[in-house]
Amino acid sequence: MRQPRMKVAIFILLSLSSPHLLAESAIGVNWGTISSHRLKPSTVVDLLKQNRIQKVKLFEADPYVLRGLAGSGIEVMVGIPNELLPGLSSSPAAADLWVRQNISGYVGKGGVDFRYIAVGNEPFLTSYAGQFQNYVLPALLNLQQSLAKVNLAGYIKLVVPCNADAYEATVPSQGAFRPELTEIMTQLVSFLNSNGSPFVVNIYPFLSLYGSSDFPQEYAFFGGTTHAVTDGSNVYYNAFDGNFDTLVSALTKLGYGRMPIIIGEVGWPTDGAISANLSAARAFNQGLVDHVLRGTGTPLRPSTPPMDVYLFSLLDEGAKSTLPGNFERHWGIFSFDGQAKYALNLGTGSGLLKNARNVQYLPSRWCVADPSKDLSTVENHMKLACNVADCTTLNYGGSCNEIGDKGNISYAFNSFYQLQMQNSRSCDFDGLGMITFLDPSMGECRFLVGVSNTSSAPVGSCPQLVTVYIAVMWVAWIVAV
Repeated sequence: MRQPRMKVAIFILLSLSSPHLLAESAIGVNWGTISSHRLKPSTVVDLLKQNRIQKVKLFEADPYVLRGLAGSGIEVMVGIPNELLPGLSSSPAAADLWVRQNISGYVGKGGVDFRYIAVGNEPFLTSYAGQFQNYVLPALLNLQQSLAKVNLAGYIKLVVPCNADAYEATVPSQGAFRPELTEIMTQLVSFLNSNGSPFVVNIYPFLSLYGSSDFPQEYAFFGGTTHAVTDGSNVYYNAFDGNFDTLVSALTKLGYGRMPIIIGEVGWPTDGAISANLSAARAFNQGLVDHVLRGTGTPLRPSTPPMDVYLFSLLDEGAKSTLPGNFERHWGIFSFDGQAKYALNLGTGSGLLKNARNVQYLPSRWCVADPSKDLSTVENHMKLACNVADCTTLNYGGSCNEIGDKGNISYAFNSFYQLQMQNSRSCDFDGLGMITFLDPSMGECRFLVGVSNTSSAPVGSCPQLVTVYIAVMWVAWIVAV
């Protein structure tokens, strides 16, 4: 996910989105893995099955995750990072190798149920300044041939997740792809149509609200608004429908007005910004699910809701970049350890969200600032801890923003300590830290305890390497100051 380019002329322009084209919609989830506390794939797959989530979207072909999904019956959309597009576009052999290593090697009885391959992720973003767009079509053609060679081209469909900034309008009926993308989008939708693939788009009303003080907050949700958008005889009461039909109009102008559309990403974060909180996230996601599954569609596609909707996201990812905002690490409907953040019914028949089972936590102990010590020299220690661990909840708008200076220090210390798998030396901080067995959580501010049943994948799963990295960083920091 990337933050879309924001317009300021009119709020329908601020949150462009996407439609759908099947009578029955399914709710899936994005499973991202940029986390320092990764659960075992088997634990996450069990969580998906408990909640009867039958569709999952991955951002890359992580072998640990794919092995966990094998035999689960869960339908998979697997992603190819943008950085791989140049190689895949220039070399059929590279496409063959990617398919062989990441797709055909996992299919068959008891294997992974691949349905889509997402070629790139929002490659047409304006912020990329055209860096990837010329690689998309050649990569698609090479990959399509590679799938055909292993007799999978008729079953696994290639798609290209687009950000809503690929199209623009002042009202939905005027929707059109950006002028510089008209030619490539015409070629793309022609390819998708000829191969029976849907159009995949990511839509984020939250980012529109976050990015503009003029955006009407209630228009981002599904409870009605006094700021409805009137477009001829059509009236739009929420950003999702308005953006949905903006894309319909853009596709119609290219001659593909009935193309099926999948919402690749949509959601609401729970922390890290003023408008990011539990109640808002629940209101948005429950409103979205109910709205989509009701099947009423939109003014331009009545009774035709989106084909599939993938919520962003399944789990919090505490190691994601915060460049777009501190909320980036808090999109999960579940916390990093698979615990439901709020009551949500996905309409899958499983009722409210069920927590992950058999999560193995580290012992119930925390690292906090020693109240008997002079903390006036703590700044460098705190900066380093937060440079490595996740302290985004301490910032303005975060759930831990009002716990005081000592609370902030303790939160930073503990985040670092848990990341180090509770290594006692990681709570030293030149004698300013101490280990406690009393939970220091305050109100909505939760001091986490790490998990011990982590994935064996590279990210966040090798405490020894992390410890070496921290030691190097610490020495460098001390030398610098």
